[in-house]
Amino acid sequence: MRGPYTRRFARCQDPRMRRLALAVVVAALAAAAPARAGDAVRPAEATGPLGSERLSNERTVTRWAHARSTEPIRVRASRSAASLARLRRWTEDGYPEVYLALRSYVRADGETWVRVRVPMRPNGRRGWVPRAALGRLRVVTTQLVVRRRALKATLRDGGRVVWRARVGVGAPATPTPRGTFYVRELLRVPAPYGIYGPYAFGTSAYSSLSDWPGGGVVGIHGTNAPSLIPGRPSHGCIRVRNARIRWLARLMPIGTPVHVR
Repeated sequence: MRGPYTRRFARCQDPRMRRLALAVVVAALAAAAPARAGDAVRPAEATGPLGSERLSNERTVTRWAHARSTEPIRVRASRSAASLARLRRWTEDGYPEVYLALRSYVRADGETWVRVRVPMRPNGRRGWVPRAALGRLRVVTTQLVVRRRALKATLRDGGRVVWRARVGVGAPATPTPRGTFYVRELLRVPAPYGIYGPYAFGTSAYSSLSDWPGGGVVGIHGTNAPSLIPGRPSHGCIRVRNARIRWLARLMPIGTPVHVR
């Protein structure tokens, strides 16, 4: 973009004047740019219509919702934008699908859109859906951090540590993927002494191969081989000793962000 500021900058020959002119250009562009909604997160207790604002910081305030329809997920907040997928009503295991809401945007025509994390391959996809395509926005204050190198996991609630454990992660050939994900479902396993232990969380992460039934989904679950923890014994899932996974099942709600480092 060229204008009076950039033309003036281009004409400056003296290095000091060029630096000064550059500072003026940067300040002018910053003043002209629309404010980012990511500066502050919408308070957890906020009610009323959404504005153009950040909905989740994925640390102490995170919002999520179930899908109301199979609306296309767009690359931009526009019905004419390309779609990258469709909202799903159900997870692979038949539980209501979960979408983590990152921010909202009110268009000039008055329609509100929400940017969501999308549970699909490749990992890390995000897109926009109309607000009306999502159900009630729910709030969680928890965050799980998994450190693959240290083989440790830590759960915080409101920033305060409430749970930690040694874990097992993916083997070098089938690593647990790095990134920011979230909890989509919690399954109570009928056979608590089997390979998944008494509880299993399904996440939005996908691995090339995982211990999850049907393959693909990265789970956080118990184990019938506690001697392999800590270690790298899995196909991508995160294994936790059974006593710790029982505790985690009481503390970590659906929608909790999962940061794998």
